[in-house]
Amino acid sequence: MTDFADRRRMMVDTQIRPADVTKYPIIEALLAIPRENFAPDAQAEVAYADQSIPLGEGRVIPEPRTLAKMLDALDVREDELVLDVGCGLGYSTAVVARLAQMVIGVEEDEALASEAQDLLSDSNADNAIVHQGALVDGAGEHGPYDVMIIEGGVEDIPAGLLAQVKDGGRIAALFMSGALGEVKIGYKSGDQISWRFEFNAGAPVLPGFGKTAEFAL
Repeated sequence: MTDFADRRRMMVDTQIRPADVTKYPIIEALLAIPRENFAPDAQAEVAYADQSIPLGEGRVIPEPRTLAKMLDALDVREDELVLDVGCGLGYSTAVVARLAQMVIGVEEDEALASEAQDLLSDSNADNAIVHQGALVDGAGEHGPYDVMIIEGGVEDIPAGLLAQVKDGGRIAALFMSGALGEVKIGYKSGDQISWRFEFNAGAPVLPGFGKTAEFAL
């Protein structure tokens, strides 16, 4: 029988701590949430590998290090409202739920969204809900948000989604350029967002977050 708890501890000790993620609430959340439960059944055995987990249709659950370093840079507080865009089966939402006052996961795939809500309920994440709808539309009815985290690659972020972040809020996004990506944290002031580089990572670009095609005559 697989000892997933042991694998979870090993993930934290060999992937997360060496990446300079040491904040206790993040470590505690990663140790508490069973990642294998939030992976497709066929991928449960590799849930703690240092790699992303395929969800199908070009979607993935980003590797643990990427999520952990994003959360470390965002420094989510227990009185904050978080929007988790592209939550897939809800793993990131479950982790964030242990850090924030409330988290809204957004998932456009109806089957994934439904299963994610069930998995979050099973894990007693009572302060987390899944909103089913286009990722680019976010969940404006529950906002504005203190923090937004985008669980996948982006080339561009729609203005309407950025508008759901409060003045003074923060955004974590993985900007892809070809096969290379940079995680940046955006700090919102008025209608402006200043971006700061944090670390390199990679993930497929999420639906609707590709660069808008430019047409020239």
